[in-house]
Amino acid sequence: MDDLHAPTVASGPTTGGYSNGVSKDQLSLQELMAEKDRVEAELKALGQVLDSHGVNMNTTLTTFDGFPRADVDVAQIRTTRARIIRLKNDYKDLMARIEKGLHEHHARLQEQAQNNTATSAFSLSAGGAAPAAVEAPFAKVNSVVAGSPAETAGLQVGDSITKFGWVDWTNHDKLARLAQVVSQNEGLPIIVKALRPSAAGPAETIEMRLTPRSNWGGRGMLGCNLLPL
Repeated sequence: MDDLHAPTVASGPTTGGYSNGVSKDQLSLQELMAEKDRVEAELKALGQVLDSHGVNMNTTLTTFDGFPRADVDVAQIRTTRARIIRLKNDYKDLMARIEKGLHEHHARLQEQAQNNTATSAFSLSAGGAAPAAVEAPFAKVNSVVAGSPAETAGLQVGDSITKFGWVDWTNHDKLARLAQVVSQNEGLPIIVKALRPSAAGPAETIEMRLTPRSNWGGRGMLGCNLLPL
């Protein structure tokens, strides 16, 4: 009776590397992040179950003389604790996979940017034109909505965008390519570079990670208005 307060299940993941019958190795980065959100929501709900009983993961469920406490639902608490332990292990595994996926995602974005820069430089050289600055701005931030992904990333009115993922001044196609990058990377961070005006001197170069989301509570996936330059 002494260990009634302790879960009797193994502390390893319950899914065995699977999510809804699909191997986690086969899930896309977006799907892994959606699974992370689901696990976080379930952990929060389970935590509220423990709170409703006035206990936590370490609260004893036996009386001083070793009998089950009569003032709480011992069986439910033990089941809830066991589920929390399993989910925390699943969550740890998910975060490791997401971290790896984000590194690969950023590497692909960087490779795309390098390829587009190389192509643009070759086109300029072949045409005999003098190469312009690769970091030339192509869009200006006209407005930023409070609480939006753009504001969360740190974008401000007046910023001039020089890079948006693999999009720059040479290939934005009147911002059509920028919209393409946004739609293809919902829920994933996009590296954005911009020039920010400074009253004390030349414009400051800033870099941020902007994550497009359709469920942030406003219109669009960015929450800002960009004007082509």
